[in-house]
Amino acid sequence: MRKTLLGECISEFIGSWILLFIGSGCVASLVLNGAPVTQWEISIIWGLGVTMAIYVTSAVSGTHINPAVTLALTAYRDFPKKKVGPYIVSQFLGTFAGAATTYLLYKDAFIEFEKSNNIIRGSVESLANAGIFSTYPKSYLNNFEALFVEIVITMFLVMVIFAITDDRNSAAPKSNMVPVIIGLTIAIIGSSFGSLTGFAMNPARDFGPKLFAYIAGWGKIAFGVNNYFWVPIVGPVIGALVGGIVYDKGVRKYLESNVKERANN
Repeated sequence: MRKTLLGECISEFIGSWILLFIGSGCVASLVLNGAPVTQWEISIIWGLGVTMAIYVTSAVSGTHINPAVTLALTAYRDFPKKKVGPYIVSQFLGTFAGAATTYLLYKDAFIEFEKSNNIIRGSVESLANAGIFSTYPKSYLNNFEALFVEIVITMFLVMVIFAITDDRNSAAPKSNMVPVIIGLTIAIIGSSFGSLTGFAMNPARDFGPKLFAYIAGWGKIAFGVNNYFWVPIVGPVIGALVGGIVYDKGVRKYLESNVKERANN
């Protein structure tokens, strides 16, 4: 059992690393090198990062790569409680490592960007490149408005995940297409609402990189203005739990009724 859990944790670490490595690399290309990347392209690349992570690691751990998803699966799908802590720790470590890898590859670009724009790392202005690693809201949103955004978009994501992995759902895609649908879901969320908060939807995807940025010289500002850091942690967890309820009570219970009715007939 210990060997199996270790393998699953390594899988979660690798999947989370892929997510941040690809996603933050795309944003770094835009911010630091001026690559002509649109909001849709950023969103689809983040989505494809998740898709690739699932294809690489799902056979071992199921590729949660998101504490909010892990908690929702524990609450509604009997995911073992004893695995929750190790999974979540692995996810945070993976995203931290993903941010560190992106920084290593773009280190000179970070230095050049700061010099050319007269940015002192650790200042409020340095959020311009700290945002390569994690998310910060638009200035016109307060923390509670941003919290609501994160709750709603994560709710939708988890509803889709539950729907397409539900063996009672006859409309669900075949298992080898599930990673693509999840990636596309992330992409459409990012395109529609990502400009508001950066569409974190994942406590590990956000706080692990924030912690890296803190260590790498951004200091306290890495946690955001007005201590924003808690929003992409609390919002996705609430949203995931709400999404599970909405799907199970609003859709799944009627699927169960249909299955029983067909069996009776």
